[in-house]
Amino acid sequence: MSGDQIAILAILAATMGLFLSGRLRHDVVALAALIACVVAGLVPGEEAFAGFGHPAVITVACVLVLSRGLQSSGAVDVLARTVLPANAGRTVSLAALTGLGAALSGFMNNVGAMALLMPVALQLSRRLEMTPGRVLMPLAFGTILGGMTTLIGTPPNLIVSGFRAQTGAEGFAMFDFAPVGLGVALAGLVFVVFAGWRLVPVTRAAAGEDFETGAYFTEARVKEGGKAVGMTLHEIEMKLDPDVAQVVGLVRNEVRVSAPHGARRIRSGDILVLEADMDGIADALSKLDLKLEEQVRPEPKAAGAEGESEVAEADTDSAAEGADGESKDNRPEARQNSESEEIVLRELVVRPGALIVGRSARDLSLRTRYGLNLLGVSRNGRRSTARLRTMTLQSGDLLLMQGPTDALSDFASDMGCVPLAERELRIPNKRRAFISAVILGLSILVAALGLLPAAVSFSAGVLASMVLKTVPLRSVYTAIDWPVVVLLAALIPVAGAMEATGTAELLASFLVGTVAQGHPVVALAMVMLVTMFLSDVMNNAATAAVMCPIAIGIAAALGVGADAFLMAVAIGASCAFLTPIGHQNNTLILGPGGFGFGDYWRLGLPLEVVVTVVALPLLLLVWPL
Repeated sequence: MSGDQIAILAILAATMGLFLSGRLRHDVVALAALIACVVAGLVPGEEAFAGFGHPAVITVACVLVLSRGLQSSGAVDVLARTVLPANAGRTVSLAALTGLGAALSGFMNNVGAMALLMPVALQLSRRLEMTPGRVLMPLAFGTILGGMTTLIGTPPNLIVSGFRAQTGAEGFAMFDFAPVGLGVALAGLVFVVFAGWRLVPVTRAAAGEDFETGAYFTEARVKEGGKAVGMTLHEIEMKLDPDVAQVVGLVRNEVRVSAPHGARRIRSGDILVLEADMDGIADALSKLDLKLEEQVRPEPKAAGAEGESEVAEADTDSAAEGADGESKDNRPEARQNSESEEIVLRELVVRPGALIVGRSARDLSLRTRYGLNLLGVSRNGRRSTARLRTMTLQSGDLLLMQGPTDALSDFASDMGCVPLAERELRIPNKRRAFISAVILGLSILVAALGLLPAAVSFSAGVLASMVLKTVPLRSVYTAIDWPVVVLLAALIPVAGAMEATGTAELLASFLVGTVAQGHPVVALAMVMLVTMFLSDVMNNAATAAVMCPIAIGIAAALGVGADAFLMAVAIGASCAFLTPIGHQNNTLILGPGGFGFGDYWRLGLPLEVVVTVVALPLLLLVWPL
């Protein structure tokens, strides 16, 4: 064993030890490993950061951005309502939810898919009278399984494809993972839906994990030709989830009816007064084809003129742009450039003694002075009979505001309001949802047909998203999980050093001779099981980067093709079902599901057995040795 091999093994052992200890973040550990390799002369200094330009790293970052477009536009919300049955039993509902999660994970980041469907899962658990954990864990595992099916479904697949390209062959194509991944995912989903969920411990969600702000009081207008036209109020209430949204009033011809009869039929132009949380608002707007009143109502040109001018339809993207009834040239200079600013949603708390106390949105001329919309007010469960724009605001009120970021900051500072910690707030937007879906679909199609490399295709998709503003410009960089990007970029040169020093071949020879004893099928099973174990205790992307050179070396030592071994790494790296730290989706459900560290293996271990039993024959069939 040479000095370089001893050095890279020592660095690799220390790296894995730090990964397992969890004392430092994964990207910090990976960066430390890279610097150590450079200092030891194992990686040339000029090539240390070449990993940041690696196609796998670029593709991961782009997929995260495109996923944010689907998330913020409400595209997945529409899909969830279409796919999920309204009144089905446990088995059908769980099958629909986990199947949707798996399908989404094949074409967008699986962490993003999990985050999008978590609120749906929590609502479903209440309807099915199940503990949240018994819905959340099947969903989390379903999204992980779905990531196995395509090149972009999960970072390990991209890493595996990159290592295949380094062997002199072409990288794996978009759907090369599907023959094995789809079979494994289907088997795993069937197990989870029909039997596995019963293995999940009955737990209570940890107190205080959810970010609750109470229900907002808001107004939504019925559009001409919309779904709600002609329905009775009772029919509308039946379409809404009573736990997250309910109709508490009706405005017709500027007359507020506080307790409208359930048999009253809705007309175009009516305004429904809703009491709903953020998820309920988005759900009601999409299900009933409504628009928030403050997004479509022009500011009256004079006091007392509300309702006299015709309401013009406005897009959500420009809700605060030019909606004040004045021409651009007549607006205050401070708001002249608001058309070019990004429109966001923020929650503000009214402090005691704030200047806004005792005044209404109309009194403050929110649109004229600030270019802002007041979309909702939450008042500790108390309802007001006033219209939203004329409601007298009180200390302690929680305001849901929409407008340019700088204008919101100016308003909060001027009026004595305190912004809440930022969270994901979204109002469905059909136009942006459609465009986001088309951009992602075209990016996938171009990559799948081989017209452009995957990294270039998805980069073009991000560019289109920025130009068409389907992803808010300020979210383009915040959408990227930078620790994952740094992790991948740092470990790629480290993995290259393992190969360049012959260490990967040395380890492969040892494993083949002592464990597999020259049997390719045993070696294939060993590679997958070792990868599974590592993925449960360290980041799955890091596991793939470490195991790929070893898998290639084992295949070379046995004199067989490397494809089956690389696919075994891809499957094993995605099977992180035993701990909450193996995959981010497992971590996401830890609090909301009320789980402990040892609760995952009860479903995770049988699921890994199912995956192994199904994957090995498929690997040998699709990628013969």
